[in-house]
Amino acid sequence: MSGVMKRMGMIFRAKANKALDRAEDPRETLDYSYQKQLELLQKVRRGVADVATSRKRLELQLNQLQGQSSKLEDQGRKALALGREDLAREALSRRAALQQQVTDLETQHTTLQGEEEKLTLAAQRLQAKVDAFRTKKETIKATYTAAQAQTRIGEAFSGISEEMGDVGLAIQRAEDKTAQLQARAGAIDELLASGALDDQSGMAKDDIAAELDRISGGTDVELELQRMKAELAGGTSSSQQAIEGGQQSGQQSGQAQQPQDTPRFDKQ
Repeated sequence: MSGVMKRMGMIFRAKANKALDRAEDPRETLDYSYQKQLELLQKVRRGVADVATSRKRLELQLNQLQGQSSKLEDQGRKALALGREDLAREALSRRAALQQQVTDLETQHTTLQGEEEKLTLAAQRLQAKVDAFRTKKETIKATYTAAQAQTRIGEAFSGISEEMGDVGLAIQRAEDKTAQLQARAGAIDELLASGALDDQSGMAKDDIAAELDRISGGTDVELELQRMKAELAGGTSSSQQAIEGGQQSGQQSGQAQQPQDTPRFDKQ
C-alpha cells in the first residue's frame, strides 16, 4: 500500500511540475525576482537609515554629557578657588560618573558607526547587483521575446503551429469531403448510364436507350415521309387514271354513235 501511495505521489508531482513548467513564463519569473531584490535593497537601506539615526542620537547624547562634564569641571574649579573643597570633590565625583557614561556611549557610537559603514557598503554592493540583474533581466526578456516570435513565425510557415494546424486540418477535411462527393457523383452517373440503377424521375437515360430513341425517332420521320410520298403518289395515279378512263369512254361512245348517224344521213 505504501508503494502505491509513493507511486501516486510521484505521478502527481510529475504532472504538477509539468503543468507548472507549461504555465511558467520566464519573463514573469525574472520580473518577480527583480521585485524581490528591490524589496531586499529597500530593507537594507532602511537598516542603514536606522543605524545612522541611532548613531546620530548617540552623538547628541555624547555632546550633552560632555557639556555637563565640562560644566562640572568648571564648578569644581570655582568651588576649590573659593575654599570649598567639599563642593569641588562632589563636582569632580559627578564629573567622573558622567565621564564613564561618555566612555560607554563612545564605545556604542564606534560600534554603530562600524555597522553603518558595513550596511552602507552592503547596500552599495546590493544596488550594483540589482542594477546588473535588471540589465541582464531586460536582455533575457528581449531575447526570449524575439525567440518566441521567431518560433511562432517558423511554426506558422511550416504549418505546425496550433492555429495553422487547425486551419490545415479544416482545409484537409474540406478537400476530403469534396473528393468524396465528386467520387459519389461520378459513381452514380456511371451506374445510371450502365442501367444498374433506375432513374425514378424517368428523365435520365443511358447511352443505349438514348441511341435507340434517336434511331426510332429518325425511323418514324422516315416512315412518315414515305407515307406522305405514297399518298401523294397514289393521288396522282388515281387522277391520271380517271382522266384516261374518261377519254377512253368518250372515244368509245363516239365510235358507237357514228354508225347510227350515218344511216340517218343516208336516208335523207
